[in-house]
Amino acid sequence: MSIRLDRIVTRGGDQRQTSLGDGSRVSKDCARIDAMGTIDELNALLGVLEYHIRRDGNTFSISSDIRQIQSCLFDLGADLCIPDTGRPPALTEKAVFWIEACIERLRVAQPELRSFILPGGSLISAHAHLARTVTRRAERRLISLEPMPAEGLRFLNRLSDYFFVLARHANEDGAQDVLWQPGQWK
Repeated sequence: MSIRLDRIVTRGGDQRQTSLGDGSRVSKDCARIDAMGTIDELNALLGVLEYHIRRDGNTFSISSDIRQIQSCLFDLGADLCIPDTGRPPALTEKAVFWIEACIERLRVAQPELRSFILPGGSLISAHAHLARTVTRRAERRLISLEPMPAEGLRFLNRLSDYFFVLARHANEDGAQDVLWQPGQWK
């Protein structure tokens, strides 16, 4: 795929519309643009998460995973931007299988859960939980689209699981998780 951006300021959106990848004009508040914006927001959040992962000296593989996830989100964005069902999707089932393997690689070192976990514990864990919630929102946005990229939906569903196990990994594989204590306000 060849990408070329000749201009950044186009003034094309001044009339509350924007262009999809196929050139069609749509309202900036349509469901497809909302879904694309949520994917973009998630991708930006992952830039912050990856920065803290590198700064904290965590394993290179996690940082590399985040960069790969960001590329997958751009592929999903391409699928959303050009909703032509006649072309093969940019995000394929290989991405779903890959993220499942990443989940298992992190999860295997974590003890079984016996309580709900509160977001937090460490900065990286808190950012991973935030990424998990934005991923769930992106998933909800995707469901409303026609056509909806099925592999994109599957990927987002697994991705929220990835961020959950990543949050536990960042909390010493669950040892530093903040556990929910029901009824503490009484």
